[in-house]
Amino acid sequence: MVNHRTTGPSSAPLAADDLARLRADLQEQRLFRREQLRQLAGPSGTRAEERRQRAAAQIEVQVKLATSARMVLADVEAALARMDAGTYGVCHRCRCPIGRDRLTIVPQARYCGGCRRAGRAAP
Repeated sequence: MVNHRTTGPSSAPLAADDLARLRADLQEQRLFRREQLRQLAGPSGTRAEERRQRAAAQIEVQVKLATSARMVLADVEAALARMDAGTYGVCHRCRCPIGRDRLTIVPQARYCGGCRRAGRAAP
């Protein structure tokens, strides 16, 4: 199992309660995104005529929201899988620990702040 460490002045390992809180945040995000996707899909019994009456702009916004929700959901589920595998909190690029502050703000982060700032990685 990987030792979950953070960068910063203390460089202390991620405490179990920190990990539990981050896992809860990720699971809450997963539920939110799944519900968002369910709502964006709309009722399955919607008549074809009603669908045709929707404005093109509304449909485009829904498609973009659904795409974004799917991407975030995939990131959240990948973070939960990393937690289960013991690799959570380690940068995918440089293999350095991801800072606790960054994980608190973006619990599904795959990259440390340095790699992200350097433009070598996406959020």
